[in-house]
Amino acid sequence: MRYGFDSARKGHWKAKELEEAISKRMQSKYAQLVSSGTAALTVALVSAGVGAGDEVIMPTFTFVASFESILAIGAIPILVDVDETLTLNPSSVEKAITKNTKVVMPVHMCGSMADLKALKTICEKYNLILLEDACQAIGGSFEGKPLGSYGDLGCFSFDYVKTITCGEGGALITNNLEYYKNADHYSDHGHDHVGNNRGAETHPFLGYNFRISELNAAVGCAQIRRLDEFLEIQENNYNILYKALSDVDGISFRRIPKGGIQNYSFLNFFLPTEVLTRRAHKALGDGGVDACFYWYDNNWHYYRKWEHLINLTSLGKLPDDINKNMPDYSKSDFSESDKWISMDHFQSN
Repeated sequence: MRYGFDSARKGHWKAKELEEAISKRMQSKYAQLVSSGTAALTVALVSAGVGAGDEVIMPTFTFVASFESILAIGAIPILVDVDETLTLNPSSVEKAITKNTKVVMPVHMCGSMADLKALKTICEKYNLILLEDACQAIGGSFEGKPLGSYGDLGCFSFDYVKTITCGEGGALITNNLEYYKNADHYSDHGHDHVGNNRGAETHPFLGYNFRISELNAAVGCAQIRRLDEFLEIQENNYNILYKALSDVDGISFRRIPKGGIQNYSFLNFFLPTEVLTRRAHKALGDGGVDACFYWYDNNWHYYRKWEHLINLTSLGKLPDDINKNMPDYSKSDFSESDKWISMDHFQSN
């Protein structure tokens, strides 16, 4: 339990220790640990005042948690195209803005970042919140700022396949004191955490249970001390693969925005056509390269296989705001995304 039981814990506060380490490493004033990256996105959105009927712009290429976190609070996920960065296309973002838009949520997929400078300019122009989903890109940077710290809020995942892990866990960072206080309270049933008597704490507003445990946080404390070590290993492996692939005719690579440094956890490369990409993917699999994926057919990460979102399949009745205002994604044209994703391979480092 990360809160209370002061005498029993004998001065051990692993979640607080990890939050301090994250804040320092990410050059952010505040960090709030939660139970997962999905929880981090959910809490971040709520903490910024996002709720029923609000629209959140997100990419067609991401993990399903992106739209799950939006739907969980009754908001509307607005999917837009990605470009050769494999992240949000700024021009597509601007075209998608409506009077109900509240957040632009770039997802720094596969270790590299969106065009954050362009997206921040758009957010400032339309008075929108810039929320960075940096769950796959911890340790990367843009214009000297750690990914996650460039926007108003940033989120990380610490599950078992991320660069650093807590087993399960997540975090959000921000320089906004109001957002931080909201996150602190909301992620623990609305507790205000004032004083040292948990039973006497008040509840300024409704909250839910998105707490991380002290056991998970303890693992994270050890892991974050090794983040730079892991990044170096990833960069070395990336460069070996990049050099080998660079000598192959027809192969090209995703664009890294100027001023950006990826965390080198993934290597994405393109082939000239979908047919050739499929053949290469099969050949790599037949050759025993089991860490190579073809995103275009991936169930988790690309909109084409998100039937549950497209059909709004739910165990219970969905909020009216969602039923009435969700775009009909069965009729959407994401051909610009398809162009890039259909020719894209991914190799884990």
